[in-house]
Amino acid sequence: MTDQIWNHLLRDQFAGHWTNQLRARLAGLTDDEYFWEPAPGCWNVRPRGTGTAPVQAGSGAMTIDFAIPEPDPAPITTIAWRLGHVIVGVLAVRNAAHFGRAPTDYPSFEYAPTAAEALAQLDAEYATWLAGVESLGETGLARPCGEAEGPYAERPMAELVLHINRELIHHLAEVCLLRDLYRQTRREAS
Repeated sequence: MTDQIWNHLLRDQFAGHWTNQLRARLAGLTDDEYFWEPAPGCWNVRPRGTGTAPVQAGSGAMTIDFAIPEPDPAPITTIAWRLGHVIVGVLAVRNAAHFGRAPTDYPSFEYAPTAAEALAQLDAEYATWLAGVESLGETGLARPCGEAEGPYAERPMAELVLHINRELIHHLAEVCLLRDLYRQTRREAS
């Protein structure tokens, strides 16, 4: 056994999925797929000033649709929106809170205007997260998450890692499903 057996297993849970299944499914994502709205009223990433959601967040030329509280039922979201959520809410905010990334949040983030730029953002945040988790070693996995995790502050970092793994698998599977639906609807239309 090595000194980092649990750390390795937690990293490998998602890294294996990323390397062997997920990342290849995202390769070649087009801008049309990225912004495709499969139903009316979708939340998306949009050029500033063009959204219809109650709140538009983002510091650059693009904004992401959202509302607080989230409507019930929640709107259908696009690939761009899902990637924005994963990049910012799942990874970048945690990377900033725990692994030295510059602070960010939904209102201050510069959302990608193209699919290629969004995938580059995803790759960068994922690499930062994975390296950060590795840097925790075994001891760091046992320490409390801290106040950045709100009501979960006293929970161990290992629990946060498991949560982020679930979030990544869940939301990026939705992105893959949206890609499948996009391709199928385009085949049927032609």
